Amino acid sequence: MAPSGDIPKHYDFAEVEARWQRTWRDEENYFDRSSGKPRYIIDTPPPYPTGNFHIGNALNWCYIDFIARYKRMQGYNVMFPQGWDCHGLPTEVKVEEIHGITKNDVSREEFRRMCRELTAKNIELMRATLRRLGFSVDWSNEYVTMKPEYFGKTQKSFLKMYHAGYIYQAEHPVNFCIRCETAIAFAEVTYQERETTLTTFLFDGVGIATTRPELLAACVAVAVHPEDERFAKLHGKRLTVPFFGQKVPVLKDAAVDPTFGTGAVMICTFGDKQDVHWWKEYNLPLRKAIDRRGRMTAVAGKFEGMTVAEARKAIVADMKKAGILRGEKKITQRVGTCWRCKTPIEILSERQWFIRVKHDEILKAAREVTWIPEHMRIRLENWVAQMEWDWCISRQRIFATPIPVWSCDACGELVLPSEDEIPIDPTLTLPKLPCPKCGGTKFTPEEDVLDTWMDSSISVLNVTGWDGSGTPPLFPAQLRPQGHDIIRTWACYTILRSVALTGQKPWDGILVNGMVLGEDGFKMSKSRGNIIQPEEILAKHGADAFRQWSASGAATGSDIMFNWNDVVAASRLQTKLWNIVRFILPKIGDEPPDEGRVTALADRWLLTHLSDTVAAVTAAMESYAFDQALKALREFAWDVLADEYIELAKGRLYSGGEERGSATAALSITLDALVRMLAPFLPHFAEECYHQLKGRPVHHEPWVKFEWKDDAARGQGDLLVRLVAELRNYKHDRGMALNAPFGRLTIYAGTGVEDAGDAARALNAEVSWSTEEPGLERRVRDVKFNMSVVGPALKGKAREFMDAVRKLPPGQLENPPASLVLKGCEVPVPAGAFAPDFSYAIGGKDVDVVTVGDVIVAVERAP
Repeated sequence: MAPSGDIPKHYDFAEVEARWQRTWRDEENYFDRSSGKPRYIIDTPPPYPTGNFHIGNALNWCYIDFIARYKRMQGYNVMFPQGWDCHGLPTEVKVEEIHGITKNDVSREEFRRMCRELTAKNIELMRATLRRLGFSVDWSNEYVTMKPEYFGKTQKSFLKMYHAGYIYQAEHPVNFCIRCETAIAFAEVTYQERETTLTTFLFDGVGIATTRPELLAACVAVAVHPEDERFAKLHGKRLTVPFFGQKVPVLKDAAVDPTFGTGAVMICTFGDKQDVHWWKEYNLPLRKAIDRRGRMTAVAGKFEGMTVAEARKAIVADMKKAGILRGEKKITQRVGTCWRCKTPIEILSERQWFIRVKHDEILKAAREVTWIPEHMRIRLENWVAQMEWDWCISRQRIFATPIPVWSCDACGELVLPSEDEIPIDPTLTLPKLPCPKCGGTKFTPEEDVLDTWMDSSISVLNVTGWDGSGTPPLFPAQLRPQGHDIIRTWACYTILRSVALTGQKPWDGILVNGMVLGEDGFKMSKSRGNIIQPEEILAKHGADAFRQWSASGAATGSDIMFNWNDVVAASRLQTKLWNIVRFILPKIGDEPPDEGRVTALADRWLLTHLSDTVAAVTAAMESYAFDQALKALREFAWDVLADEYIELAKGRLYSGGEERGSATAALSITLDALVRMLAPFLPHFAEECYHQLKGRPVHHEPWVKFEWKDDAARGQGDLLVRLVAELRNYKHDRGMALNAPFGRLTIYAGTGVEDAGDAARALNAEVSWSTEEPGLERRVRDVKFNMSVVGPALKGKAREFMDAVRKLPPGQLENPPASLVLKGCEVPVPAGAFAPDFSYAIGGKDVDVVTVGDVIVAVERAP
């Protein structure tokens, strides 16, 4: 332990945190594959390398680090890996912006090189933030999805799932982002309320209302409700599409809402999911009116080449010119948009790669996983129940894992490499063998790439040691921590792939955290200008204050609103804790934490509360209730230890009496336990304190296991603390300094209490405890009137009323009569108008009386 003079007066978070970050070694957090300890593997989320480790990431990683540090102290062999989910459109867009090019201006390989270079730089920036936040990451198990050793596993998983019948290629309607020029899965579609125009027009004499007039060229049917008598004569007939001339049937279907628009709707290929459903159910033809760039195709006739918006405007103008336009009305519509760029998606029929979604497999595995909080599982189940289409896994981009497939130019057969050829880019390499079907030697490579979720959804397989075959040696992982916003993507896809590749659930448990909201209560976004960067918080208040905010801001799974005041409050707690440590350390010296030396009441009382706190914090950590764990620690340190115990035992600590050793032993035990319990939350602060206390790293210490059962000490100690607090308030209310001589206090407690003189020292009084009845003599000293009652009720008679009350006998002052006679008139006595003021005496001596529950304290004040 450092001498008291070496303990700085003020806690300098910047100096302390930087110093310990330089001191800590990565090797201390490595997962030991040869260890016999129980393992605890965390399937850590691999963030997208933007260069900015945003506050939502930081919140999630705080949770993970709390768990990792706690589990290590519990004796587990912990793997807290760090991955980077590199592939994706945002990097492509940023590269185009930086270099002033489009992806088509350079070769595919050169463009990929540029993307890899930018990604590597961004990863370095984010690594620095991870270290600055004090996260105990296992860097020996870091992975980067754009590296061949990782995306090779993605390709192996593709081959295995293809051969197992999970993956297939087909022409099928898909969600398509015309800005990103790629297909996206339904899980990547976000819905927004947007204003649009409902156009009503005559369709071969029939009124039709639509928000997509530009899809007239793609119209393949008209639908009406079977019970809508307005259209009874149309059943079985065919109508001619205006401007385009195709004949389309009129269908009866109960899914039509007869109250919307005119009650008759166009079925187009494709305006929405309902169109796709009808197209399949009624085996309708396919008319592609919009291409991948969002331009009208040749099917649209004279509108070919126009954008969707241009075609919409032109067709409405032609309707007006032809005299068939019947009206336009602004309405609000729920529109599906791309989750990346927020562009409204189109549903296009394209040849794509898909994974079969086997609902029962996913749900069965999901129910074998423990969800924290439990209700998050319902979100997954609801999403799976809504999944009508298979997962589209192909993307029309460049910077992503190549799909390892060629097609034979001669016969069209799909040719796949063997696993020993993986990793591979089919655009750069030809198959080693001729076509197995026709013997052809000319092939066309698959230029589409895999959805980035194909990379991240095998993260758990990767960290548990998957080599591309069978079940990994460390599978399943113990925990998956993630945000609730990616339950339908990362969680769902990981479960799907885990079952397909291993037949098992991927993890024992999944811990779902909420989102970080700005100070305005809305989700943080650039457009709202409410984003706070972690680095800004670190610079002002440090990593441990940020970590405190993360732990205490909300229950696990709930959204958390960022508020600077909460971070400031966290800093103040650190200051309070530091002052506690500075006070205790010089007092305890090298005192060993010897429970046998703890004999005084207050010391035993302190250890009962320490025991309660250890149990509460441990239970909270086991259930991932970090807010409850930190709350218990804060209340114990601030309220019990500092405000109650230290103020009570301070005099004994400064004395040289026999009872001092009991206090120093209790404080040694308490400080050791408190700092160890703080370590997962405040690693830098705890390391600094434990170095001062023990001279060794706190993170190598075991978790606290302390139990102290002492019901007598709990009850008597609670009474002692309450009495001292009440009597200090008594002094304060009478304008006395807290350290002023108090006089003689006799405490009539009914039972004997041996407090080792703590009450006398804390109050600067002569204190005696008595088990006898106090024998109080009580007399009325005065009457106190409540003028807020007397004035309004008695008005001009108030003075007469008060004079009459003062003449009442003592019994009636305590139990007032219903009325008084004032100058011959009976006047009611208002409730609460007055109360007697008593004085007390014991054995003829005047005393003041303070009551605490059933305990009476007689105060003979010092002259």
